[in-house]
Amino acid sequence: MSDILIENSEGVTTVTLNRLARKNAITASMYAELAQAVTSANTDTACRVLLIQGHETVFSAGNDIEDFLNNPPATEEASVFAFLRAISTCEKPVMAAVCGPAVGIGATLLLHCDLVYAGDNAAFSMPFVNLGLVPEAASSLLVPQWMGYHRAAEVLLMGEPFMAEAALEVGFVNRVVAPTETNAYARTQALKLAKKPLTSLIATKRLLKAPTQAQVQQVMVAESKLFGPMLQGPAAREAFGAFVEKRRPDFSNL
Repeated sequence: MSDILIENSEGVTTVTLNRLARKNAITASMYAELAQAVTSANTDTACRVLLIQGHETVFSAGNDIEDFLNNPPATEEASVFAFLRAISTCEKPVMAAVCGPAVGIGATLLLHCDLVYAGDNAAFSMPFVNLGLVPEAASSLLVPQWMGYHRAAEVLLMGEPFMAEAALEVGFVNRVVAPTETNAYARTQALKLAKKPLTSLIATKRLLKAPTQAQVQQVMVAESKLFGPMLQGPAAREAFGAFVEKRRPDFSNL
């Protein structure tokens, strides 16, 4: 079965991360599929709302480390950045249902969703610094806007998880429900949205995004230009080496 499942029904395109055995860790080929799915949903006249979901126990563990090391995103044309461009510029409403861990891009992609519903087991983390890297998906811009500088610094510098209720408090998610109900609840909300006039939805979303859209794209480019070189740097090599070897990284000289 495919690692990415796509279903079109009643005006809603549902994209499901379906690699549960690897905690929905995302590979380069999966990013390419996700980018195509978002692009197609944006142009498909039968689609009015895009819904991204995982499993009730896990949304996504972020990048598949082995694949990430074998296929590093060395340029802005890498599939991960293509996906981020697609989701951040999608004109139609984008929704997400999130349960369990949402790590790295599993958390930052939510910054580009219009509505996010979380299970009460959701745990969001952006551990880029812990991996010797820098934030992506314009999270260095959007997380401070959402949370304020000091909370954003804690999330991005410490890289520690914050739970569903904390995410609700700062407006990172819209509602917290039981994990077994999250995907169904998000679909119910998506169906409500799909019944509204699409022209109004698109125009309203455009107005909401207009003040920051150009800056978001600029910051994403700036982040990606730092991300590639840092991925090849000594801190990242130590972090990923420690992960593979199942030991604590030693950054004392880095």
